[in-house]
Amino acid sequence: MPLNKIKRTFGEIDGIKCSIVEKGISEERMGFLKELLEHNGFGVKISEEINADNIKSFTIGVTDILFNPVYSVYERTLKSIDGFKVTPAYWNQQTTVFDPRYWLMKRMKTIRKA
Repeated sequence: MPLNKIKRTFGEIDGIKCSIVEKGISEERMGFLKELLEHNGFGVKISEEINADNIKSFTIGVTDILFNPVYSVYERTLKSIDGFKVTPAYWNQQTTVFDPRYWLMKRMKTIRKA
């Protein structure tokens, strides 16, 4: 679930009810989220889909149906493998720097375009 959508979605993966974290993601993104969520103690379930163009996409969910990635990231309850608190930019894989001032990312993009 992107961080700009607050409504959670639920579904079943391998017959287990899950809180869906993200749908239709790449294998690289799935690996990143799987490692991060498992490090934080969540039970992770993954579903693989193949679309009409034979492109693989994945759905990742956690068995904790109360999990909401938006709240977890902005409340800073998730930790990276290195022990830093996960920021929105880190969650979205925009940076590997753990700067809690997430609003600077938007400002830096604006400055770079000018």
